[in-house]
Amino acid sequence: MEGDERLRLFLGLPLPDEPRRRLADWAQAELGCAGLRVVAPENLHVTLVFLGGRPAGDVQGIVGELREAARAVRPPILEPVRYRETRSVGMVVFADEGGHATALADDLSDRLGRLGVYGPERRPWLPHVTVARFRARPRLRPDPTVLGPVCPSEAALYTSVLRRTGAQYEIRESVPLGG
Repeated sequence: MEGDERLRLFLGLPLPDEPRRRLADWAQAELGCAGLRVVAPENLHVTLVFLGGRPAGDVQGIVGELREAARAVRPPILEPVRYRETRSVGMVVFADEGGHATALADDLSDRLGRLGVYGPERRPWLPHVTVARFRARPRLRPDPTVLGPVCPSEAALYTSVLRRTGAQYEIRESVPLGG
């Protein structure tokens, strides 16, 4: 890979297998109606920082900051609290018990800003998983609290590859939280 090749990158919390399966099954049952595209199970994650198009040469520095930030935070406990829709996506919003995921997102935002690869968001970070995409807002009101807590144990650098069928996410590097 060339250093000036551009990659669509983001940092996120991969979901453990069992909670990811529960979330995918719930989304299919509750949101799998006409006009909604339910996110594939392998694409479910909690985004920490979206970097967008970056030169491949930035990857090493980004991964270094991810390692440092992940080492300093305990694994979070994320509790589903509500379903929310924007104009094009449906998401499950989580409460961040103890604030560990929020601390990681804030730390990464600061670190990557200093590295010069990220401009911090204006709004506060919201722990969520995008579960559906749509063209017209369906205004659904499913209850995600039945899903139970999610406890990610690692953080990862993802590459987002845009395809005609939608984005495909690939983990480039993952690191354990708290160690």
